[in-house]
Amino acid sequence: MDQVDPGVSFSSIDDHPWVEVKAQSHSGKRVSVWEKFLEWTPERMVIYARYDPGVVVEAHGHASDHYVFVISGEVTIGDQICGPGTHVSLPVGASFGPLIAGPEGATMYEIMCGDPRAVPADREGFERLCAERGIEPLPNPPVEWPTWLGSRTDGDPGASQA
Repeated sequence: MDQVDPGVSFSSIDDHPWVEVKAQSHSGKRVSVWEKFLEWTPERMVIYARYDPGVVVEAHGHASDHYVFVISGEVTIGDQICGPGTHVSLPVGASFGPLIAGPEGATMYEIMCGDPRAVPADREGFERLCAERGIEPLPNPPVEWPTWLGSRTDGDPGASQA
């Protein structure tokens, strides 16, 4: 029988809770981005993400290389409609968005190689888009960060409205 290298790790998606990481009010209904943190180390972050239908995420980049694979549903990234099977590669410093989940929402598998914190790319454009759609960004939900990672870099677009 083959042996598994001691550095190899396994986990089931069911072993990880959903964590709300972004929230908005769409005509009084809370709409969110949810993530399961499958791995979170200084070298990489691996997440299983679920976007509720219609959720809007501002254009942003990351402080690391970032890879996204759409598993189900649909998300429009900028002008590109991304359905199941779409792969997106973003080298460190590249930005994309805004991201707008389709009517069924979207489920994605994402990997960030290094510092996973988001870096906003167009806050004013995001604010205009939200105003046009009647979306109220809510304060960022609390997320338990590893002690080695600094504070969130994506700001808190809903903080002034709380």
